[in-house]
Amino acid sequence: MTRILVTGGAGFIGSHLCERLLVEGHEVLCVDNYFTGSKRNIQHLMDNSRFEAIRHDIVHPIFLEVDQVYNLACPASPVHYQYNPVKTVKTSVIGTIHMLGLARRVHARILQASTSEIYGDPQENPQSESYWGHVNPIGPRSCYDEGKRVAETLVMDYHRQNGMDVRIARIFNTFGPRMRADDGRVVSNFIVQALRNQPITIHGDGTQTRAFCFVSDMVDGLIRLMSSDYVGPVNLGQSGAFTILELAKKVKKISGSTSEILFSESRQDDPMQRDPDISLARRILHWEPKIAVDAGLRQTIDYFRTSLARPEK
Repeated sequence: MTRILVTGGAGFIGSHLCERLLVEGHEVLCVDNYFTGSKRNIQHLMDNSRFEAIRHDIVHPIFLEVDQVYNLACPASPVHYQYNPVKTVKTSVIGTIHMLGLARRVHARILQASTSEIYGDPQENPQSESYWGHVNPIGPRSCYDEGKRVAETLVMDYHRQNGMDVRIARIFNTFGPRMRADDGRVVSNFIVQALRNQPITIHGDGTQTRAFCFVSDMVDGLIRLMSSDYVGPVNLGQSGAFTILELAKKVKKISGSTSEILFSESRQDDPMQRDPDISLARRILHWEPKIAVDAGLRQTIDYFRTSLARPEK
């Protein structure tokens, strides 16, 4: 039985990962400080004897005996990572140092959850792993972008200097059940507005493009990367981007909403295009998303219909 640590395990992707690892028969340690994670996301796992949840912030060291580490801890939506930008940088940098130190001590394999945000507002489309990015190092998004870039640097330096067993996943836009209604991400924003028949608000003119991967596919990609012999980085996401205006129309149609679509001022440094080149993941991991965007949106809208009727915890 493999003993696996998931930091940020009560978060959106983290809780789905914990659930999947338990189904596969592993022992799972979930570490989360519950800033953006929620106990509700892991409540159904608490009765499993192979699951343990620990309230802890990885900015501070923690000493555990594990075989693998998935380091997912860090606010991932602009609303949350800009709330305390200094803390966001600390989580990505100091937190990653602590997780690398833990993994080195116990000879564990560690997977760093990086992000498509390391490409910034890309001048190459689609983005491949060889692209170095186009990031504003002093902009309002840089606490997340640059924090994750430094985290990748640390992982590769620990790998080269100490021979550590590491993996790097660059996660593109992911959606699905257990997203927070207040996280400010485009999918959750549009769905919440649509279900409340409020105006669906697009920042900018709606021509900016994104590609959206359903959470179960993302979890599958992370596990495949961890189980592979490839260090990375590897792009994980749904290829085939479409415009934000098209997303708004999809959400409105699938939800049966009467909302009108409105346009507002664009956000600073918001990327105009984002589309992963996943040819490496296809070749190395034999992975590509299986859930179509419309099918994923139906599941996510159903989740929000239910969750909006209950108070957020």
